Amino acid sequence: MHGALLHPTDALPTPRTAPDRLQQHIDRIVPRIDAHIDRLCPGTPANACATWLPEGHLTDAERTSTAGLGRRLHHALSAPVRHLTGAAGRRWRPVMLWETVDLLGGDSERCGPLIAAFEMLHTGSLIVDDVQDASPLRRGRPAVHTVFGAPTALNAGTAAYFLWDRAVRLSFPGDAGCGGELRALLLDALRAGHAGQALDLQGHREEMDRAVADGDRDTVLDVVRLTHRLKSGAPSAAGMETAAVVTGAEPELRAALAAFGSAVGTAYQIADDIADLRGVTHAGEPTKLPSEDLRNGKVTMPLAHAVGRLPPPHLRPLWREIKEGPLHGPALDRARAQLEDCGAVRACREEADRIVDDAWKRLAPLLPPTDRHLLHELALLIVRSKQVA
Repeated sequence: MHGALLHPTDALPTPRTAPDRLQQHIDRIVPRIDAHIDRLCPGTPANACATWLPEGHLTDAERTSTAGLGRRLHHALSAPVRHLTGAAGRRWRPVMLWETVDLLGGDSERCGPLIAAFEMLHTGSLIVDDVQDASPLRRGRPAVHTVFGAPTALNAGTAAYFLWDRAVRLSFPGDAGCGGELRALLLDALRAGHAGQALDLQGHREEMDRAVADGDRDTVLDVVRLTHRLKSGAPSAAGMETAAVVTGAEPELRAALAAFGSAVGTAYQIADDIADLRGVTHAGEPTKLPSEDLRNGKVTMPLAHAVGRLPPPHLRPLWREIKEGPLHGPALDRARAQLEDCGAVRACREEADRIVDDAWKRLAPLLPPTDRHLLHELALLIVRSKQVA
């Protein structure tokens, strides 16, 4: 199992499924997803040419050296991606998509390559993010760029996005209409995600400066929310829309599925901001160092929510220290404690729950009643498993 979603202290507000049974349900899906990951991006050089090269790009003479070419492509493209997919990822995005396809009466096995491709899309974005953020760890392993070098990591990370095209060909060969819709969904998600990353890389310091100066947190909260919605919400929305496309869902249901996917992705990113404060561990090993964002002077949702909750005589020096950083040792611990104690973290938790619940209220009446609670419980689990101390 690639990293259990459940935490023993999680409590779901709709306990129709016991936590251990929900985890068992997830455990049955993950190996099937992993089999499709192996099919889409094999862990050996044997099919590397077919994985990364569209038809028609090799001459007859070049085909005679396919084995050597395959090894080279595997080392430069497949191996960096598989380095990360082989780590303890939660697989929540493909699990949610698999569950939704089944709920809507679709064929999840036929759509397996598409479902796996969403994990590849996420994996590629993590590889690129880690280069841009100079992060040393990801999922308890050395980040891809520290093993393969930044140029190879960037190329492999962006190439992983285009495994979607191969997944469409594997799942719906010859269906130009469905294929066109699916490719359009991916391009839309990629455009939104890159816009969100642009905002994230620029940072939100100007908005935070104004918020600290005048006490109005709305502007900084809005820009952080937008960044999260573009970076994390848009790909999740595309995943849920994919389920709508492959099952022929009506427009109203398709729109509600997309909104729910966006809500879960956005709420997950808010929860990730909370988790960053304390660090993340898996099986006792650190997968993310505590307070990386604070240490690097990054404006996240807890910091934005601290405006208006932390008295100005405390907020101003806190922001100055974070901005001038990097913070270390007692200063970092003190900053983290202030965000916890002023209620900013609690506000983040409440916002994440509210986003998911509002979207679910829109979606639930449109879904088949049988087993729809599993999708809701899975969404809550996805978000809350990141918030546990």
